[in-house]
Amino acid sequence: MACGSSEVAIFNGSTWVCGDRGPLDGEFLASNQSCGAGQVATGVDAFGNILCMTLQSTDQIAFQRGKHVITTLALGPGDAGLWNSVTVGDDGLPVIAYEANDTLYVAKCDNVACTAITPSIVESTGPGDLQASIIIGTDGLPLVSYRESSNKNFKIAYCETPSCETSTTTTIEATGDVGDHSSIAIGTDGLGIASYYDATNGDLKVAHCNNTACTSADLFTIDSTGDVGQHSSIAIGADGFPIISYYDATNADLKLAHCFSITCSGLTTEVIDSAGNVGQSSSITIGIDGRALVAYYDATGNDLKTAHCSNISCSVSTTATVARNTGVGNWNSIVIGSDGRGIISYYDSFSGALEVAHCNDLECSQTTSTDLDQTGNVGLHTSITIGADGLPLIVYHDVTNRNLKAVHCSNVHCIPNARKR
Repeated sequence: MACGSSEVAIFNGSTWVCGDRGPLDGEFLASNQSCGAGQVATGVDAFGNILCMTLQSTDQIAFQRGKHVITTLALGPGDAGLWNSVTVGDDGLPVIAYEANDTLYVAKCDNVACTAITPSIVESTGPGDLQASIIIGTDGLPLVSYRESSNKNFKIAYCETPSCETSTTTTIEATGDVGDHSSIAIGTDGLGIASYYDATNGDLKVAHCNNTACTSADLFTIDSTGDVGQHSSIAIGADGFPIISYYDATNADLKLAHCFSITCSGLTTEVIDSAGNVGQSSSITIGIDGRALVAYYDATGNDLKTAHCSNISCSVSTTATVARNTGVGNWNSIVIGSDGRGIISYYDSFSGALEVAHCNDLECSQTTSTDLDQTGNVGLHTSITIGADGLPLIVYHDVTNRNLKAVHCSNVHCIPNARKR
């Protein structure tokens, strides 16, 4: 087949044909168009028009980079990779807090894909159940909130180096059984603020650090109506104040507390979802629209749900069931991807797999889900972050082999190919 001087050979799906070669070197055509919901861009024509196609259940469109990288990071002797939490250091390398053999570790990833780690022991606490959460402070050093299970205290560890080879720990509260389901963030004042559950009184509490190392903190009871505060998750809202999602065990509801001070000494609370037993495994983030987005587990339907706040205080919100498969959505974690859409890691208990759901819109009213790891029973204790390369990184627990694992996604959607389901 011979093509003309201004043509190139193109395979149209069934045969080779001659087509326009497009612009010469140094020439570019621009387009401000976009594809509609449920479509993907397949190219640009000679006039700058975006070419779109609607995905059917049998369509597969290759993304860049190929396969994800799955790595086993930590082995026993006991269970490794429980109560994981991951963030990214100022040097662009991920940092993980996790439990292994009843010991709290912080591990620095050796590269962006986290194919190897350098772990450090923070505290050997006894019977486990540490429920750690990690964040990077304004000084570039990790701060970890956790439950010291031997004495049932709430503690915060301050890493003295970016890799946490050395650290200091502070008991923040030692009254009763406290510290379950903790979550930590850095406030607009540059200080740590952590939410946690007081199991003795059935309350949601907050600790606001008084200094960068959090050697002391002011404590506030956020909600004491019934048994509330499990599965808490904290973020800093667009107004600069903390916002917390949590589970109301008395009423089996998802609730949210919006603070109107940096320390969370004043706040309002809202019931976000009361349809069935909902709100466990809640995880909160702030979208590019400045509104909170929450992922959580529907124990009645065994589904993954999301709640999108319509205003900063979340006095109005919309909820959606975004993944259904008889046992999906527990152990979830949400973050905003580099494309401005939410992305959620979660456990599929029916198939024993790690799955991810990429939101199709800002509200996350619909998602595209895929399996990331199906080797054995995997996917509990997930935590997700966006790496310095703009790609999702997920850490999770391998129940079958009792290991900590990580998957570095090859694209922003975290799927090796696009498939509508």
